[in-house]
Amino acid sequence: MKRVTLFVNGSSTNGKVVAVYGSMEDLMAAASAKLGIRASSVYNVKGGLIDDITLIRDDDVLYASEDSCDDSQDDLRDPEKVQAHTDWLTLNVGGRCFTTTRSTLVSKEPESMLAHMFREKDVWGNKRDPQGAYLIDRSPEYFEPILNYLRHGQLIINDGINPLGVLEEARFFGIEQLAEQLETLIKSSQPPDDHSPLTRKEFIRFLLATTTKSELRCQGLNFNGADLSRLDLRYINFKMASLRGANLMHANLSGANLERADLSLACLDGANLQGVKMLCTNAEGASLRSCNFEDPAGIKANLEGANLKGVDMEGSQMTGINLRVATLKNAKLKNCNLRGATLAGTDLENCDLSGCDLQEANLRGSNVKGAIFEEMLTPLHMSQSVR
Repeated sequence: MKRVTLFVNGSSTNGKVVAVYGSMEDLMAAASAKLGIRASSVYNVKGGLIDDITLIRDDDVLYASEDSCDDSQDDLRDPEKVQAHTDWLTLNVGGRCFTTTRSTLVSKEPESMLAHMFREKDVWGNKRDPQGAYLIDRSPEYFEPILNYLRHGQLIINDGINPLGVLEEARFFGIEQLAEQLETLIKSSQPPDDHSPLTRKEFIRFLLATTTKSELRCQGLNFNGADLSRLDLRYINFKMASLRGANLMHANLSGANLERADLSLACLDGANLQGVKMLCTNAEGASLRSCNFEDPAGIKANLEGANLKGVDMEGSQMTGINLRVATLKNAKLKNCNLRGATLAGTDLENCDLSGCDLQEANLRGSNVKGAIFEEMLTPLHMSQSVR
């Protein structure tokens, strides 16, 4: 859909912006309704008769007439009649000069301050500099995007220009449509509030800005409910971060620091947790099925003091893991490899350890009340457990 600015033939005031669609008859009907005349023909600024709707371009300035006589065309060919919209102007904005046409300032936003200032010559008594340029005491950097918008209808802001400044200029000049676009742009570009969870898209931007060997500091950030599945999160510092309900399925968290982080109700199924640090982490109700905690280099995963109540760790590889004084009450550890694991002082009440490999595991002082030890791969010696 195109739009044009219509004036009554022989006048350059009280123009109306009209949408162009359908046929010439539709345009005549719209012109008649908007201008209060019985329009029968339209002309361009050079006096040419428009007889085909396809000849009209977006943002054209047209003149509607109640008849199609040659006198009307002669009037439009008179430079005095069309000069108000075709002559060139120079604006001195804050010491910087901009050259444009009167039509550019008037047609796009006919109700703006600029349109009222330059629709008729010298109506406002605008001051001029010695070279004849109209003086406007505003910022040239912020005015340039506004002038370009009036030229082609697109909002383009170069790097280094603050959109807030352009917004203030748009409001000052009364260009409402541009002001609405700028408000939307500024709102979308603002970072989330400190307490708003980071999204996957936002976090990936951070990841791409760092190398895989450098530590990305995410300490204390909010990732509640975020989808971080299958991402390379090695060596990232998530200390005291909130990852409640986050999706970390098949993520690589090797060497990551999750100390005192909140992983409650999170899903880490199939995640790589080699050498992970999870001291005092809250992972209550989380799912860690088929996770790999076993590091070939010998670096042991440390979950000392972690809250693992009700977690599902079925089928996980946890050779040598440190679960000292951790809470695993009502947890599911079926078919886990816990060979050489440290479970001293661990609360294993009602924990399902069926099919686990506990060879050389240290269960001294652990609470195994109600724990299930069915189908054990290796015998469990009483010396391994005191309580």
